[in-house]
Amino acid sequence: MNSEIKLKLEQLAISRSIPFCYSCYHKCPTGSCNICGSDDLMRLLPGVACEYGTDWIIKEILQEKLTPVNMDKAFEESVRSTLESETVTIGWMNFDCVTVMKEQDPISWEMAQSEFETFEESEGNIISFDNGRTYYWTSHLEDLVSD
Repeated sequence: MNSEIKLKLEQLAISRSIPFCYSCYHKCPTGSCNICGSDDLMRLLPGVACEYGTDWIIKEILQEKLTPVNMDKAFEESVRSTLESETVTIGWMNFDCVTVMKEQDPISWEMAQSEFETFEESEGNIISFDNGRTYYWTSHLEDLVSD
């Protein structure tokens, strides 16, 4: 699924950009420069930049169209959904369970969140194109490439 979405994103990047000969500095919609004959063309994304490849265009499209997953919030919501009660009573005081867990054992919390991210990625619910620095919901990516 990840490779299928990546392929569709590459196709989207190609459709939104224009082949460009940097040597002659003009657009080459036919795929080769009609001045110098080169087919070693950059991709021009009007109003953004001109560069080789499509990865940078995909990054621009994702930044423009989607909001990355807030993994802190997603993990917190996942934990909250498993709790019987949102509060815990200690003595006569009531505290938010998630806040207590995060503050009392931050290392355990971070480890559990890391396991959550790994699980969500292995299940295909989230996808990263930058080795885990940024994740996107797979369903949002599918909607983007199907439009």
